[in-house]
Amino acid sequence: MASALPSLAIPGQRLGPVAAYAAGPGTHVHHSHVYASIAGPVLVDPAQPKTQTKSTITVSRTPRPTANPPTTAAPSSKPKYNTLPAVDAVVLARVTRVQKRQATVSILVVLDESAASKALNPTQSASDNDNIESILSSAANPENHSSADELRFQALIRKEDVRAVEKDRVVMDEMFRVGDIVRGTVISLGDQSFYYITTARNDLGVVMARSEAGNMMFPVSWKEMRDPVTGVAEQRKVARPF
Repeated sequence: MASALPSLAIPGQRLGPVAAYAAGPGTHVHHSHVYASIAGPVLVDPAQPKTQTKSTITVSRTPRPTANPPTTAAPSSKPKYNTLPAVDAVVLARVTRVQKRQATVSILVVLDESAASKALNPTQSASDNDNIESILSSAANPENHSSADELRFQALIRKEDVRAVEKDRVVMDEMFRVGDIVRGTVISLGDQSFYYITTARNDLGVVMARSEAGNMMFPVSWKEMRDPVTGVAEQRKVARPF
């Protein structure tokens, strides 16, 4: 008889066989068993008769809701951003390395759909997204580029995922530079080391960048940003401003 699932899991803990369960967010498969990738409560999504044949195990980063919450407590709102990237999630990331075939980025913030359309809108009402402005301001400062990137989720933007048209004419050095802040969408969980991100939409691409002179630039087209001090333009894969 299969053993009962734990209520809480720690990274590397075996949860159940793949014959009985599918691996969800916060888990991975190793030697025909589902293991926890992060610490947190274990959740089971029952199988759906028409779409799923097995229940899905998920390890959450948020605590389980209490069975009988206080009647005076206000209902909790949906978080504006999460810590664990998922497929189709919109992320903000800093470019840490640019190569001929790909760019490596460090994920700073994972947004949900509602937050993605407002994340860089300074007129929005107060919310969790108010923290994003300070996160980006700090990330865009070259003095803050340090070993902290090694503690964040790493991702790759491949040459073929930079834009939707003329993919064969993409030159990575003209699309991104080290230190650029990029808005992208997760298209694959990749391997144990890297997620895969795309910027192949008009609203995706570089949102913040410094010129070679060290000044913050502003977008002038979908492929160009300009230094307001020197007036020099530099090429980028620019995200459409909201």
